[in-house]
Amino acid sequence: MSWLAEIPARSIVDRALEARFTLAPGDRPLVAVGDRVTPGEVLFEHLRDRRVEVVTIPSAVDEPGADDPAHAGPISGGRWSSPTGSRRRHHATSTEGELLAPLDGRPDRWRLIAGDHRDRVESPVAGIVTALVPGTEIVIRPDGLALNGALAAGTPAFGRLELATDPYGELGAGHIDVGRAGSILVVGDRVDAEALTRARAMGVRGVIVASLSGKDLRDFQASERRQRASLHGAPAFGVVALDGTVRRPIAGPIAAFLKRLAGREVGLLTDPPALVLDVDDSMLPVVDPAWVRIRSGPMAGTEGRVTGPAVPYWFATGVHLEAAPVVVGGGTTLMVAVGDLERLI
Repeated sequence: MSWLAEIPARSIVDRALEARFTLAPGDRPLVAVGDRVTPGEVLFEHLRDRRVEVVTIPSAVDEPGADDPAHAGPISGGRWSSPTGSRRRHHATSTEGELLAPLDGRPDRWRLIAGDHRDRVESPVAGIVTALVPGTEIVIRPDGLALNGALAAGTPAFGRLELATDPYGELGAGHIDVGRAGSILVVGDRVDAEALTRARAMGVRGVIVASLSGKDLRDFQASERRQRASLHGAPAFGVVALDGTVRRPIAGPIAAFLKRLAGREVGLLTDPPALVLDVDDSMLPVVDPAWVRIRSGPMAGTEGRVTGPAVPYWFATGVHLEAAPVVVGGGTTLMVAVGDLERLI
C-alpha cells in the first residue's frame, strides 16, 4: 500500500528531543555541560526580585594571583561576588550576581543583576546537559522517549502519571482533590482554566489534555503570572495540550499508550511541549498502518481505516481536492481530503 505515503504521518514519540530551560539575567546555573541530572535535581536558581546595581571590580594588577591563567577577568554573563572581610571601600558591602556589561569608559565599573529571593528550579527528567548559556538557557537531552504536544503553559514538572478521565472526558474543578497531589493527570479532550487553577492548588504537578482553548490558555497564563509574582514561591505545575486549541479527543493509539504507562513517573516539559517517558520501544502501541485520524474540519478527532488511494473528489462545497476513502465507526465510508488526515506511526 504505497499510496499510504500520500497521507501525512505523525510519529507518536520523539527519540531525539532536547529540553530547554530558559535562564533570565541573574539566574544562577547549578549544573555544567556534560553533567548527568536526575528528576528532582536542582538545575538553577531563579531570581524573582532582580535589580540592577553598579559595582566596582578591581583591575587584575591589584588582585592577588593575577599571574595565574585561571585568574580570569570579569566577563559578561559571569558570576561575581564582593570578597568578604575586605578593607577596601569598594568591598564595604557584599553583593553577588550576574555581570552584564561595564559602564562606558569605566572598565572597572560593571552593571550587575542582583536580588534577594531565589526559587530552585528542578529537573523534570533524567538526562545529560548538552548546552549552557548564562542568561539564556540550559539544554538537556533526556533519557527515554518523548510524547510531543502542540502547546504548553506553566513550568516543567515531574510526577506520577494518572488517568483522570477517558479520552473523550472533560475534567471539572469539582473532581480534583488532594488525593491527586504529586500526580500528572491525563484529563481527556479538554480542561478549563478553573480546573487547572484548582489542580495546582491541590498539589497536582501537571495536566495532559487533548486541547486547550485560547481563552482558557490566556486565563491560566494570567493566573500563573500572579502566582509567580507572590511573596512565596509556587510549586512546579505545567499543562501540555497534545493537539492544540481545537477540541477533539486524545488519539486512540496515544490514549492506549498513556493507559499502559499509568502509575509510572514521567516528566512534563514546556519547551518544547512534551511528556518524557523513561520507557523503551517495547512499550509502544502497535498501530495499523492504514489507521488514520481526521485532524481538522467538522469531523476532527474521528478515527478510522483508509481503504484506498487518494483520488480527485468534488466536495459538496464545490471544492475539488485529493481525497481518500475512510471507514469510520459503524462501517460508514467517508471521503476525506488528504490534507485533513494523519497517520500515527
